[in-house]
Formats: sequence, structure tokens, C-alpha cells
Amino acid sequence: MKIATFNVNGVNGRLPVLLRWLEEARPDVVCLQELKAADIRFPVHAIEQAGYGAIWHGQKSWNGVAILARGREPIETRRGLPGEAEDTQARYIEAAVDGLLIGCLYLPNGNPAPGPKFDYKRRWFARLLAHAAELRALDVPVVLAGDYNVMPTELDVYKPERWVDDALFRPEVREAFHTLTAQGWTDALRALHPDERLYTFWDYFRRAFERDAGLRLDHLLLSPTLAPRLVAAGVDRAVRGWDKASDHAPAWIELGPARPARRRKPKA
Repeated sequence: MKIATFNVNGVNGRLPVLLRWLEEARPDVVCLQELKAADIRFPVHAIEQAGYGAIWHGQKSWNGVAILARGREPIETRRGLPGEAEDTQARYIEAAVDGLLIGCLYLPNGNPAPGPKFDYKRRWFARLLAHAAELRALDVPVVLAGDYNVMPTELDVYKPERWVDDALFRPEVREAFHTLTAQGWTDALRALHPDERLYTFWDYFRRAFERDAGLRLDHLLLSPTLAPRLVAAGVDRAVRGWDKASDHAPAWIELGPARPARRRKPKA
């Protein structure tokens, strides 16, 4: 089973890129971020013609998240992250797909920091930590995938000394990410590529992609019951070089089949 996350940076403006990638990569489940479209503007018919069912949580001009499933309909289990009823930003959606629970998230950028936007990012991260702990307690296979807007380590950023005061790399945000993984979640890309510089984002300015001056912002975290099934992980870097591409490239994982539960021997 192949699961991917892709910040499309405008689902309608970059629809040809998304459809081409879906046809070439054929992921089974896709988490999309930054739709930048109201619910009514989501291109559901084009997605369905590509062979995918979809649920989405849109917002005009900003944010927006969606979950696609090839050949099936995702079953929505949650829309919006709990913990702040007045928060109307479309940044989280959750669904059951083929025995897995998929959480798709778009964590706030937080710049400039310090400031109100950074405060909101920290509150949102705290809410994510609380919800992730609840999911972790369910003891079911869960993937939390999306644009986390954080580089967890210096290995995840080109020239880290230039980012020390940025909201994507400040110690408070990195600590929150490590608190999340300490709950028992596995950072899938880093688990299989422990020493490799893998980037998922390259700015449009200063020829960042050509110079490979990138950041790893997009992550797929696996619950303890799912992590043993991880067999491959990577980034479809070439997509970033396509015409009219997003500034992000899709990140993906492959899962092996679930192992049958062991039958307990009856006591003598």
C-alpha cells in the first residue's frame, strides 16, 4: 500500500500537475494540503475521473486539506482539529481507508516569530499533540501525514545556521515535533533514510531547486502498530521540476501487508 502527502499549493491552479502525478505514481492514499479553494471549488469530478474518491475541508484562498483514495471512498471520521472551537482555519481532516486511520494536516507556518502567528502555531501544535495521544491510545494503525512546517533536525535543512530564528526551525517547534515522536510515532522517511538529506520543499526564489537548497517540511508519522509494516519511503523530487509545479514535492511510503494476529495457545 502506497501512501503519499503533497502540498499542492493551489489545487485548481496546479491540477494538471496533480493529475499527472496521480497517473504516474498511482498512490493508494494521498493527503493534500494548501488547496486554496472553498469546498464548492474543489475539483471533485477531475479527481473522480482519475480514479480517486475524496473528502476535503476547503477554505477560500487559504489553507485547505483533502484525502484521496484510489478506487474507494474515504470514510470521514473527523473534520478540524479539536481543542479550539473558534478556530475556523481548514487545516485537519481524518478518514478511515482500507483498515487504516489517516490524519491529513497542514500545520501553521508561524512567521514572523515571535508574534501572534507563532503563538497560534504553538497552540495548534499543542492541540495536535493532544489528539495524537488519543489516537495513539486507540492502538490501531494510524498515519499522520502532511505539511508540518517544521524541520526536525539540522539534517532536514539546507544551511541550518540561516534558519535559527525562523518559525519553521525555532527550538520550541522542533521540541514539539520530538515530543510527538516520543509518544511512539515513527518518522517514516527518517527511519529508512537516517543519514540522508531528503528535502520536500524548495523555494521559488534564488534557484533553490536547482541548487538543492531545500527543506524537509512534509512528514508521514506511523503509529506503533503500523511502523513494522514500513518497507519503503521517499520523495518524488522530479515533480518539483515540472512546469507550473508546487514548491513542494510529494513524499510517500509503502506498507507491506498486515501480519495475521497470533493465536494464543490454550492453557493446559
